[in-house]
Amino acid sequence: MIFFQIKSLDFEMAASKGTNTYNRQNWEDSDFPILCQTCLGDNPYIRMTKEKFGKECKICTRPFTIFRWCPGAKMRFKKTEVCQTCAKMKNVCQTCMLDLEYGLPVQVRDHALKLAEQMPTSAVNREYFLQNQDAELAKRDDNGPGGALGKMTSQKHELLTKLARTTPYYKRNRPHICSFWVKGECKRGEECPYRHEKPTDPDDPLADQNIKDRYYGVNDPVAKKLLDRAKNMPSIEPPEDKAITTLFVGGLDEGVTEQDVKNAFYSYGEIRSLHHVPKQGVAFVTFTKRGDAEMAAEKSFNKLTIRGCKVALRWGKNQGNKAITGPGGSGPSTSSGDDGGMGQMSLPPSLPPPLMEMNTAGGSKNYFGLAGNGPPPPMGFMSLPPSLPQAPAGAIPYPSQDPSRMGAQHY
Repeated sequence: MIFFQIKSLDFEMAASKGTNTYNRQNWEDSDFPILCQTCLGDNPYIRMTKEKFGKECKICTRPFTIFRWCPGAKMRFKKTEVCQTCAKMKNVCQTCMLDLEYGLPVQVRDHALKLAEQMPTSAVNREYFLQNQDAELAKRDDNGPGGALGKMTSQKHELLTKLARTTPYYKRNRPHICSFWVKGECKRGEECPYRHEKPTDPDDPLADQNIKDRYYGVNDPVAKKLLDRAKNMPSIEPPEDKAITTLFVGGLDEGVTEQDVKNAFYSYGEIRSLHHVPKQGVAFVTFTKRGDAEMAAEKSFNKLTIRGCKVALRWGKNQGNKAITGPGGSGPSTSSGDDGGMGQMSLPPSLPPPLMEMNTAGGSKNYFGLAGNGPPPPMGFMSLPPSLPQAPAGAIPYPSQDPSRMGAQHY
């Protein structure tokens, strides 16, 4: 009886050892985490701790290597939350679960790219799925994303480009709010490593976030806020008049030339005319086809830059049969479009009539019309006196005309 118990114990130990050996083959052992620039911090010299198989992944529940570091001064310590296989599947940071290319939540990216891929929820299916993904990622030479995202062509999406954050947002690395300070019991003062600020409203949707929802791209309040912002973004609508093919470009710098404006629009279609007004910093681009003008307006609205300066774009106005003439009334003007002839100065339709001589009863001219029966002079015009005073013979009217003065000698 005692011998049987010993053999049973040896069998259990052998079975347990074999099971652990099989499971450890799928555990992750990495040398450096997959992080975004925001989570990595602004300090180029950071001290990072590493612990092999220190924690289970919050998505696939497999043990993986934990990294922990402080991104900068007066910031909280951060650590990796998911394994690298799960991070590569969604192309996200191991800490913040945001997309590595655009810095946006997974739900926003999948909505824009129309991706519908989710990891199996069952433990057995998830394990089998991840084993296949590990094998596919090992065959690839690059370190790109896996899954359906890795099969897509790397093209910039318009909506993602508009919503993307181009610079790191280090505000996310701030310490948490001090709970003792909220209760009025914190005695550390300025030495407290936590923030002494009023917490957010618990009813605020942004206060209820979790890693799994952000990773799978469902019920993410941050993503919902960004998608609502995208719906309310201004857009340019083409005019109903199909004859309008002119785009008004404003806000140009002084150094911008006509060739620079042409280079920004020639790829959308044939340009019939281009008028540039450097003094006002505007230009008018007229396309041959309406479809080319609509495509240029859609692709360039709110994101066109010429020589590093963001310019304004809108549709021109139809002038109809109204001809805008230049100075002197000869020839068409060089600028037409949305500004309604801005900067053009036209002459009045008719000049005032010439001054009339008013004869009094005595035959003498009277400017003010105090005598005589002639009509009063037109208001706003002044006539010259009948004769200017004449200088006496031989006198020099102006001292500067004296030939004896310095510098007035004639040779």
